[in-house]
Amino acid sequence: MSLLRFVNLFALGALGLLIGCATGGVAPPADRADISSCGDEYRIGVGDVLNINVWRNDDLSVTVPVRPDGKISVPLAGDVLVGGQTPEQVGNTIVERLATYIRDPYVTVIVVSMAANSYRCRVRVTGAVMNPISIPHREGMTVLDVILEAGGVNEFANPAKTKLFRADGQRLNVNLDRILRQGDMSTNYTLSPGDILAVPERFF
Repeated sequence: MSLLRFVNLFALGALGLLIGCATGGVAPPADRADISSCGDEYRIGVGDVLNINVWRNDDLSVTVPVRPDGKISVPLAGDVLVGGQTPEQVGNTIVERLATYIRDPYVTVIVVSMAANSYRCRVRVTGAVMNPISIPHREGMTVLDVILEAGGVNEFANPAKTKLFRADGQRLNVNLDRILRQGDMSTNYTLSPGDILAVPERFF
């Protein structure tokens, strides 16, 4: 074997080794890839199923779905708002609630089933707009941004009564009329994945 060919083979082998190390030899889990496409830190949403494990307290450990109001029910802890929270934040909240009844509770929260990620990662504009839309969420996008993408309101709209429905169950009033006519940005909220902006029609 010539020296040149040996050098080439050695270089190719070293390159393959480096690529293998960089990728870890296996593809990342599909769920983790889906989560990261909608943000670096996973936020719980409506329709997710959570496993709440209270160490050494099987009677308090439950597997529950997140309700449309963004809450779950946990024994002794009661209704807990989890929509828009990280699993760690939810665990801390439950620990605080249970501390009244249990000494040094230890709680883990695991998302065992996720609602469709395509829903969570989109923002929707419905109602009296020129073109109702469902678009991918982009960091920093606001109410005004998505209204412009929807072509603005139509002739039947009552923009002053616009509502913003959050994925975590919140409902916010949006005075779209002031935003469009007066440049009043006090209700020009920054949008989150899963938000729905509803522009109602006016009564004649």
